[in-house]
Amino acid sequence: MRESAYQADLVKRIKDLLPDCVILKNDSSYMQGVPDLLVLWEDRWAMLEVKASEKAPLQPNQLYWVRAFNEMSFSAVIFPENEELVLDALQQSFRARRPPFVSKRK
Repeated sequence: MRESAYQADLVKRIKDLLPDCVILKNDSSYMQGVPDLLVLWEDRWAMLEVKASEKAPLQPNQLYWVRAFNEMSFSAVIFPENEELVLDALQQSFRARRPPFVSKRK
């Protein structure tokens, strides 16, 4: 399966799992190595680097950005062989409630 076809199927699957989410495609020509998809759901976000298979190589900087964005929120490399595991982790991350932000300003 080509990466673009897998990515289109993956977007549909994520939208089924997370109703009302917004999924944006990122432009790697703007920021080299940035993950393919930004997933927004309620007050949460995730970045996913989509690969057609487990054996598909990572491009320069892709692993760097996946790790950096995972430190901030949730990010992963996803491909058919690990899709279920990554989507389960994504759902757990999104459903984990953080205390609401309370401003200290008066």
